[in-house]
Amino acid sequence: MTPTREELSPRLDAAAAAWLDEALAEAATARDAAPAAADNVAAAWELRFAAAGRHCGRSGDTVDSVRTLLLQEARADLATLTRLYHQGAAAERRAVLLALPDRVEGPGALPLTEDALRTNDTRLVAAAVGPYAAAHLDPHAWRHAILKCLFTGVDLDAVDGLDRRAHGDAELARMLADFAAERTAAGRSVPADLHRALNLTGEES
Repeated sequence: MTPTREELSPRLDAAAAAWLDEALAEAATARDAAPAAADNVAAAWELRFAAAGRHCGRSGDTVDSVRTLLLQEARADLATLTRLYHQGAAAERRAVLLALPDRVEGPGALPLTEDALRTNDTRLVAAAVGPYAAAHLDPHAWRHAILKCLFTGVDLDAVDGLDRRAHGDAELARMLADFAAERTAAGRSVPADLHRALNLTGEES
């Protein structure tokens, strides 16, 4: 869930707080702008979105929160989110993924989630398996997202709705067992989280 400005206050020093207030004001201006001025005012807050990491501290979680709050204040639509995702660096892409549950209704943003799941960037993968994926990924894609987490070392705690979606999923159990067998045959360790997921399916032996 997107944090409020008040919830962010304890994490920001005076300079960062002032910068964020200016950025939020620009986002609100873009939100309320007449169509003829929309492109110009959008450019201002979108530059702030990209620059947040330089102004709001070194904590990745704080910068994520600042960026998602900007997206919420601007009421960024799917087209804007898609543009920011594809134009942005990994940290900006992560913020877009985190904002999806609050900004997009329906499966229209699944191409962004699917793109992130094709990477080996663990922060993107972790963001991609949040509430939006839990709500909209089909069973086949969701199962492969679980395997991606195991392959890249993303903790399954990042997977929203894991208990609910894994319960009774015999196909997921089969895929997990095959993955474990492949790892074992190759002399590689089996991630502890795999056994946890397999247990959730009800198929752990």
